[in-house]
Amino acid sequence: MKASEVRELSTLEIQEQIENNEKILTKMRLNHAVSPLDNTNKIGETKRDIARLKTELRAREINQKK
Repeated sequence: MKASEVRELSTLEIQEQIENNEKILTKMRLNHAVSPLDNTNKIGETKRDIARLKTELRAREINQKK
């Protein structure tokens, strides 16, 4: 997910995406511990997506306070 796509989402959608991606990340980590994933780069991509979403959410919180 690109940063421009994240900016288009509503705050509620961002929060839902964060929860969903964190669940997916947990499942991928568990699956990778049991048997190696085909593409381990997906773990890093998911972590980056979560970071992008949290960054945008925090930026919106800061803008609301101003």
